[in-house]
Amino acid sequence: MIIKSFELNKLNKEKANIILLYGENEGFKNQVIVEHFINKFKNKKVEKYDEIEILNNYENFLSNLLNKSFFDDEKIIIISRTSDKILSLVEEIFSKNDDKILLILNSGILEKKSKLRNYFEKEKNLICIPFYSDNINTLSSLANEFFRKKNVSISREIINLISERCNGDRKNLENELNKISIYLNGESKITLEEIEKLTNLAENYSISELADNCLSKNVKKTVKILNENNFTSDDCMQITRTLLIKLKRILELKKVCENENNIDDAISGFKPPIFWKDKTIVKSQILAWKKNEAEKLVNKISDIELLIKKNSVNSLSIISDFILNTSSKN
Repeated sequence: MIIKSFELNKLNKEKANIILLYGENEGFKNQVIVEHFINKFKNKKVEKYDEIEILNNYENFLSNLLNKSFFDDEKIIIISRTSDKILSLVEEIFSKNDDKILLILNSGILEKKSKLRNYFEKEKNLICIPFYSDNINTLSSLANEFFRKKNVSISREIINLISERCNGDRKNLENELNKISIYLNGESKITLEEIEKLTNLAENYSISELADNCLSKNVKKTVKILNENNFTSDDCMQITRTLLIKLKRILELKKVCENENNIDDAISGFKPPIFWKDKTIVKSQILAWKKNEAEKLVNKISDIELLIKKNSVNSLSIISDFILNTSSKN
């Protein structure tokens, strides 16, 4: 069953205890997890896992799960970075129908053909909530509320600047407002120039933009994105998956181009549709890669993902080196 992010009040009426949150807006998802689940069910113990932790120890985890003692205490289990690979576990838990456990799956972008997404959408006793980018109005409202509580007088120009740099994700906004809060240190005034220095990104680049510029072989902009973002080790898996999704799209488009011999027509007729603002960069990606090179890169990304899983401490260095090498290939 699908519940839209603006219909969260419906959560109070539903009895489902397995919930899928998916999409690019990590800040909004984290807010919902805390406000609608953790704070609401304070009597429940919270356990957090990454999908890879469970998959690497699946039999043991499942054995504990099926053991009645696992349900002795009421729990909220949160599994991050979930994919179709976790579906069998969801089916097992769902079949037990034990209301002592609340299972929350946090996924990135899931395509319409995703087995996990389809399973939640079609099953009326499960809840699926998509989270899309925040618009400027929403981010501006949140920023205004922050400064109002701080009793800080600011201009519309400042609000617009902060909102535009958050790239549609309130997690980015939260990070920027935390920096501003520390800088204010009780003061009631702040200038536009100070805000520009504090938020010091000429543009707030998302993982999607990093992948786009890498695959367009735009070395200069790729380096800028890496330097001006504080990516964490938690972002590395999402970066590889985003690269893989976009690279597979390039391969599909190249196949279409072989038949139509017209890149623009291939992009315009592609399913799912490519937004108009993305068409230029997608075209540059198609031109940047030969088919055999793109196919080799798909395998290389899979190797890099495995390497990151085995070397989580050095994951940022691994993915950064890979991205720079990929974007600079002639």
